Amino acid sequence: TLAQGVLKYFGSGELEYVPFPEVLKGKYQSFTEADSSKLLAAGYDGGFTNIEEAIAEYCELLDKHEGYLRNDR
Repeated sequence: TLAQGVLKYFGSGELEYVPFPEVLKGKYQSFTEADSSKLLAAGYDGGFTNIEEAIAEYCELLDKHEGYLRNDR
């Protein structure tokens, strides 16, 4: 999971499970998963980054930029 990847990168911390709020059920997705079949069928061949690598890369960026990224556009 995302939380596990962040803990792995920083080497410490604790996870606490918070149940999905009943009031949001049916109004917000509690689980998402990309289907890349149409992208691949259209000819995309650029490859994908696995989630563990992506989390580590993002955490590294945050480390380099004092905990946040700015969009100065």
